[in-house]
Amino acid sequence: MSYELDGVRCMQLRGGSSKGAYFLAEDLPADADERNDLLLRIMGSPDPREVDGLGGGHPLTSKVAVVSPSTVDEADVDYLFLQVVPDRPIVTDAQTCGNLLAGVGPFAIERGLVPASGDTTTVRIRIMNPTVSYAEERVQTPGGRVRYDGDAVMAGTPFPAAPVEIAFPGDDSPLFPTGDVLDRFAGVEVSCVNAGMPVVLVRAADLGLDGTEAPEALEADERLRATVEAIRLEAGPAMGLGDVADTTVPKITIVSPPRHGGTVTTRTFIPHRVHAAIGVLGAVSVAVGVCASGTVAAQAGSDRALAWRRSDRLRGDPQRIRIEHPSGTFDVSVELLGEGTATRLGRSALVRTARKLSDGLVWPRSGKATG
Repeated sequence: MSYELDGVRCMQLRGGSSKGAYFLAEDLPADADERNDLLLRIMGSPDPREVDGLGGGHPLTSKVAVVSPSTVDEADVDYLFLQVVPDRPIVTDAQTCGNLLAGVGPFAIERGLVPASGDTTTVRIRIMNPTVSYAEERVQTPGGRVRYDGDAVMAGTPFPAAPVEIAFPGDDSPLFPTGDVLDRFAGVEVSCVNAGMPVVLVRAADLGLDGTEAPEALEADERLRATVEAIRLEAGPAMGLGDVADTTVPKITIVSPPRHGGTVTTRTFIPHRVHAAIGVLGAVSVAVGVCASGTVAAQAGSDRALAWRRSDRLRGDPQRIRIEHPSGTFDVSVELLGEGTATRLGRSALVRTARKLSDGLVWPRSGKATG
């Protein structure tokens, strides 16, 4: 098959506060190296603007979802996320993306992998990176078709759309991958949490910040960026991620007290740009950090979260954490089991939105991605 002549079937969706290209696995090369080269040419990388492809020149708009029928009974579809780096010829599966996850259910129904069933269709998803996990989505399908219009408003996205309810079952994976609730990297006290996305939590005050700075101001602070990267490079091996110099994990989330009635304020390096909002699974990791005793996020969070740790949690009740970020708030419901480094995630849930942008064929540029 000549992809340059015949094109590649592709659907573009906004998923959460990101935008990406969605493919069926069967429409891409089976060999990972060939697939990645093709995706670089489709997305327009390497080029900071990605002007010769679908990518938007930013990590949040240079994303790919590869979806296929699942091979296990516990799921309907498998979802592999691939981050295409805009300015370098790199495609990485080192992390997943909870924002593009919001579009996986609608895409699976649109492509006939899951039949619509009534006004709401449940899609069970096996997330294939970095380690296998599961999610369940409830997608609105009145009249047997995916509904995208609606009145659900989501910070980080300018217009309302139909809600996509997403739930993550808990498991026995350690939430504190270093084995400690508090660590010190590059001379700064941090808490490392992985509730689906590896995140290093840092107090804003420990970096000389207020915590409400604009993303552009943080990105322009070269001394801050050097400190953040030094923390990340030391935290990576301690979190079991190995050398992270050329990867997009862990993320660094700066936490401070809430200013607008939420639970905690955040600014997140992803890892070199600063997120205009916060990622889905990154938000779950932050929520865990707020609710677990002794972390830097728990110390920065509101008194309301502290009160819940002392009361409702003892009854096993979930807690809703409202995370403030540069463009609004993000609500996450979490249920934690156990204490200290033995803490486990019982369940988490949230609401995102997704919208189909285009569907058809895309033509990659010719030659090799580095050519």
